[in-house]
Amino acid sequence: MASNNPAPQALYVPNDNDSFGFGGDGGGETWDEWNPTEDSVRPVRGRHRVAKQRGGLARSSTVLGVGVIAAVGAGGIATAEGKAPVSISLPDLPASVTDHLPEAIKADIAPDSSDTETNAAPLSTSGLTTAASGQGTTDAGETLRARILQQAEQQQAGADAEAKALAQKAAADKAAAEAKAKQDAAAKKEAAAKKKAAEEAAKKAEAERLAKLAASYSLPVSSYTLTSHFGDAGSMWSSGYHTGLDFAAPTGTPIKAVHSGTVKSAGWSGSYGYRTVLTLDDGTELWFCHQSSLNVSAGQKVTTGDVIGRVGATGNVTGPHLHLEVHPSGGDAIDPMAWLQARGINP
Repeated sequence: MASNNPAPQALYVPNDNDSFGFGGDGGGETWDEWNPTEDSVRPVRGRHRVAKQRGGLARSSTVLGVGVIAAVGAGGIATAEGKAPVSISLPDLPASVTDHLPEAIKADIAPDSSDTETNAAPLSTSGLTTAASGQGTTDAGETLRARILQQAEQQQAGADAEAKALAQKAAADKAAAEAKAKQDAAAKKEAAAKKKAAEEAAKKAEAERLAKLAASYSLPVSSYTLTSHFGDAGSMWSSGYHTGLDFAAPTGTPIKAVHSGTVKSAGWSGSYGYRTVLTLDDGTELWFCHQSSLNVSAGQKVTTGDVIGRVGATGNVTGPHLHLEVHPSGGDAIDPMAWLQARGINP
């Protein structure tokens, strides 16, 4: 037949008359003195050190609890030899409990500053990375500091790289500008040299052209004196100014064809006296006036240097001379001096 288990006995609650083995007037039971030693009590990692009770069970629930915890801790350490120790931290006991404990127990369960400093651990592991934990880092603040320093170094490295890139770009731009300046200077110098060479070539070509023309042009008389020029003003000319170039020479001096052409007319022409008009291939007309005699007739072809008449003083004159006029395309007269010089002839 089944029977009910007996009700558990209530733990003994100490009263004011209990002396816990240290004597007293309460008449309570006498306990053996608890004198913990290094061999009997092992320090437990954590915030508090708890001593192991060597005597019988204490009547106080608090002492029993502390002893059981110490025994469990000691047993755990004993069975975990060769393994990594496990930290055990106990909360502070309330004053209502510690006030009833003997001074020796109070001193034993008091916080140990050396243990606290030695086994101090960060209150939080927030911010720890897997790599930091693998390297043994447990301080989140130190990890954060290291990360901030690493980011600062990375930012500084980036700033240095950017500054270096800007310096390299500035150097490249400067080198490019200098190269362009040298290139422009060389191009300018080359252009100037080409221009000078072209001018010299043009001068040479013009000289060759004039030389060639000079070979095909000649002065109308060989020995002469220039007495009147184109544009000279005077009442002796009907137009009020001289329209030709006068070559003073003795009467009978041969007059030559300045250039090849066809005789347009040859005969008397009023104030011009005896005149020969020679038409060149480009249509220019040359007038040879005041001749004493004519050697050609209209329609006749002549070449440079052919004698077409003689110097005289016929017409409106003050002395023997050849009056030469130039009429481009048969139009108004121009300066014979400039026309002859343009063809390499310098009267």
